[in-house]
Formats: sequence, structure tokens, C-alpha cells
Amino acid sequence: MVDNSEFLAFAARADTPAEALAYLDTVKARYPDATHHCWAYQIGAEYRFNDDGEPGGTAGAPMLRAIGGQNLDHVMAVVVRYYGGVKLGTGVLVRAYGGTTAECLRTAPRLEVRPRQTVRVGVPFPHLSAIYHLLGSFDTVRGEERYTASGVELDVGLFPEDVEGFAAALADATRGEAEVSGGE
Repeated sequence: MVDNSEFLAFAARADTPAEALAYLDTVKARYPDATHHCWAYQIGAEYRFNDDGEPGGTAGAPMLRAIGGQNLDHVMAVVVRYYGGVKLGTGVLVRAYGGTTAECLRTAPRLEVRPRQTVRVGVPFPHLSAIYHLLGSFDTVRGEERYTASGVELDVGLFPEDVEGFAAALADATRGEAEVSGGE
């Protein structure tokens, strides 16, 4: 509460601008009677913000700075304001919107997302158990699996630093009979 105005902050992961704006619609639907629905998102190099009727630069920009200040990416933040009958100055609004967003993001659970590299693995039938064992030994994401006349081909998502070790372990486990491609 700031001079009888209530500020509610919400944040969610957004991988595209469309996802960010869909989240805004969700918050607006939940709080349709709010005076303002200010927002900001940061998705890689893309960012946008909106003051939703507040004086220019007093809501969306401080919210975007709060996202950047915590080194976050793929984030959509929305602050809902219920007007309390007292006009707030620009400095107070900047602190209210930026501070509410920062506190929301500071206390939110975080998920680190690391890129993976996909490699295609070809394994002869006699060595299928070896590949399935290795998939459990490494932090992998299994992709499509295709059966061929001689064995199985499958796509495996690995962290880039694990590709070389996975390929070496697979070669050891299959006596060099498995093939790994796409990890260069």
C-alpha cells in the first residue's frame, strides 16, 4: 500500500512476446476492476513495457529495470494498481512500480534454463542396453527414436560440455560400433 493505492505484482516465464501478452490478458481477466495493468517483458534482445495510463516513464520502464537488475530473461511482469484516492508523484510511482516488481522477482522461484545441443546417435541392436544406460548416466533429453534394419537411431539433447564425454562413453560401451553425429 502506498497512500491508499494497492500494488500487486505478478511475473511469469514467457518465451515469446505473444506468450507475454497472453499472460497480461490472464492478469487483466483476473483483476478487471483494477485502475492500471502496467507491464514489462524481457525475452532475449526483445523487450517492451507499458505504463497503461500512468505518467510516462513511471511504471513500465522501472519494471523493466527491475527485471534487468536481477539479470533475468524470458520474464513478463505485470503490476496491477488499485487507485486509493491520492494522486502519487512521479518519484513515488517509479519506486512503487519498480520496487513492487523487484520484490516479486526477488522472492519468486527461479529456473535456470541452459541450452542443449542435439546429436543423432546410431546404435546397432546388440548395444541397445548400452545406449539406454548412458541416457540415464548423463543429463539428457531423449528425442525421436527411429528403428532401422540394423539398429536404432535417436536424437539426444545434451549440454554442450557433455557431448564429447557422451560420445567417448558410447564408443567405449559399444566397442566403437555406435555412431554420433551433429555434435561438432
